[in-house]
Amino acid sequence: MAALTTKQSKPRVLITGAAGALAKQVIERLRKTCDLVVVDARIQVQLGDDIPSYCLDLNHRNLEDLFRRYHFDGVIHLGRIRSSQLTRMRRYNANVLGTQKLLDLSHKYGIRRIVVLSTFHVYGAMAYNPALIDESAPMKSAGLSADLIDSVELENLANIYLWRYPELNIAILRPCNIVGPSVSNTISSLLASPRAPVLAGFSPMMQFIHIDDMADAVVLAYKKSTRGIFNVAPNDWVAYQKALELCGCTRVPVPSIPPALPRLILRTLRLRSFPAYLMEFFKYPVVIDGEAFANEFGFQPKRPPKEIFRFYRDNKTPL
Repeated sequence: MAALTTKQSKPRVLITGAAGALAKQVIERLRKTCDLVVVDARIQVQLGDDIPSYCLDLNHRNLEDLFRRYHFDGVIHLGRIRSSQLTRMRRYNANVLGTQKLLDLSHKYGIRRIVVLSTFHVYGAMAYNPALIDESAPMKSAGLSADLIDSVELENLANIYLWRYPELNIAILRPCNIVGPSVSNTISSLLASPRAPVLAGFSPMMQFIHIDDMADAVVLAYKKSTRGIFNVAPNDWVAYQKALELCGCTRVPVPSIPPALPRLILRTLRLRSFPAYLMEFFKYPVVIDGEAFANEFGFQPKRPPKEIFRFYRDNKTPL
């Protein structure tokens, strides 16, 4: 039987991690210009009859059925499981083995554009980080925390496919702290809290990107088939304690040593804790250089830090 040769009028794109706040923003930006199919390992996201949605682990054999059925033109992989989610082994299976299967199928079925969401955490936080970290810097976090190994391995895997299969046109994005409405990561939770812990004697410089701007960045990266690794960050930064002040948080100093003491105090005070794997990021700055992405894709964040902090201040729950 002859294969169907009819070409759909719009590109067909697979988006992973569809239940996440960032993915939902990206979906809204692309739904008019692309035929979308979305998957998430947690739930089946209801997005209307025009967007097929599946609750599906990337390691599941049914993933290939989607590639056969829909003939994707591109893949936007936003389904990285954060280190605060799942056990270390399940996270490794999802982030590393699941990503490998996704990339293998992309190569097998002739995908021509892939965007992979990573994180600036792969650089690692330490006292001797340079003032601006560009994309050539080594990924040191795997040697500092076992909880970040899967994030580094995911990137290593995407790097291998980036160079081995240039026709996939893989772009790997390393954003700074993503914050804003509906974002539920550690830093956003801290900015939203009425009281937030700070490690005594430390206030590292940090960068923040609004979720709307990050969604714009993902769409820009998808629409222009430039291969490579790119930091995504604004060209400004602010000290962590100053950010808390601007968000209307009451700062609660916590001794930083010995290492077990901060967690004990935070539990006693019933404050949101720093996850153990992120403790160093609240001591030492990890300021990344987003110039390469800005120049290549014409990216300029629209929402300055003062707007970001105003959102958290205006929506603060009183003590």
